[in-house]
Amino acid sequence: MKMWRYLPYSVFTGPENMAIDESIMELMKKDNSNQPVLRFYGWKPAALSLGYAQSYAKEVDEDACRQANIDVVRRPTGGRAVLHQYELTYSIIVPESEEHVKGTIIKSYLKISEALLKGINAVGVPAEMVAQANSSHTGTAACFDAPSWYELAVAGKKLVGSAQMRRDGILLQHGSIILHFDTELLFRLLKLPNEEVRQRLVKSFKAKACALNEVWTRPVTIDELEKEMCLGFEEIMGIKLVPSVLSKEEKLMTEQLVKKYNSQEWTMKR
Repeated sequence: MKMWRYLPYSVFTGPENMAIDESIMELMKKDNSNQPVLRFYGWKPAALSLGYAQSYAKEVDEDACRQANIDVVRRPTGGRAVLHQYELTYSIIVPESEEHVKGTIIKSYLKISEALLKGINAVGVPAEMVAQANSSHTGTAACFDAPSWYELAVAGKKLVGSAQMRRDGILLQHGSIILHFDTELLFRLLKLPNEEVRQRLVKSFKAKACALNEVWTRPVTIDELEKEMCLGFEEIMGIKLVPSVLSKEEKLMTEQLVKKYNSQEWTMKR
């Protein structure tokens, strides 16, 4: 049975979280014998993360973020803006040659989504997999606006948002399992023409996305959710998760990469 490293839930700043994911990825590139990694984490302070290609200048209201004490960080992965506040975030860093993720991006999304779904169903949430992209969707700057390939939804409302990147033979996918949404706050942090547009987008967003506390049959803790997620990954992937911590090399590289993710040059880049 294949062993994967498992990094249990810990809370970091937005730049630290992105730096940890990238450091694991970079060191796996250098040494293919490194085991695949499944990691869970939270965010403190709360942060707005932008997709790699999003425009900071066009989409982020700096003053609103400052007033709400919300960090802004740019992800190395694509997608749209996510407010990380009350959630369990997962990341998977694995060689593309790993049997359960090799092939197309869509195939790997499917396998990872099956594992996530197993865990979410186990805590009594009636989620299902959305097996097709919504090609007619135009959307806003916010993620969770519409389900895409193999993401998880409840009654058509998106529940889990994920983004993936591949670099030099290594796959990184991370995503948010949100326990509670502050939709009004999310849309206060984004640059919009006026209040009328903001309220219309909030209403539209609430019709398309949901958090766990809107659909669970009973309250679920992060600990319980993480435990069931781990069991889901072990069963679907046919792996054994081995609890681990960041290596000395990963910590050193994280310290270097945090400088990048904290820099205005990275966060505000076009």
